[in-house]
Amino acid sequence: MDQHKAMTPDSFNQDVRTQMDTFLDDHRQMLNASLDGLTEEEARRSLVPSRTTLLGLVKHAIFVEKVWFDEAISCRTRAEIGIPASPDESFILDDGDTIAGIRQAHRQACEASRLATAPLGLDDLVMGNRRGPLPLRWVYLHMLRELAQHCGHADILREQILSTRA
Repeated sequence: MDQHKAMTPDSFNQDVRTQMDTFLDDHRQMLNASLDGLTEEEARRSLVPSRTTLLGLVKHAIFVEKVWFDEAISCRTRAEIGIPASPDESFILDDGDTIAGIRQAHRQACEASRLATAPLGLDDLVMGNRRGPLPLRWVYLHMLRELAQHCGHADILREQILSTRA
């Protein structure tokens, strides 16, 4: 995964919102790309004691997008959105989960997030988070931290998986 491609000199001179959107999209794409070239078995392979797998990380990222850009903005409940009640549950893979299906669902969740945030400014408050009202700026920073952390997890898991290939 080329982690340094998207922040081009053109984006250096953009406003903060554009830079944040660029960083979010870069990390979204990097996490989605962690599944490139893997078999279904490799994507589901458990290499750590937790529920964390590469496919599970991307599935969890769908949950995170919906928590922060649907629940927080629309004030709909997790049950109404159709997502698990807890982050831990969002890593659980169903028998029908596939690389193609999870990747597509992730891309759709990211696009829905972009649409939900498009009319908002960074200082606008989102009202549906369990912590109470939060400025969109805080949500963006939290998402950047979350996605960067999971991209790091994905890099390590992917390296372990690829090192076992003959």
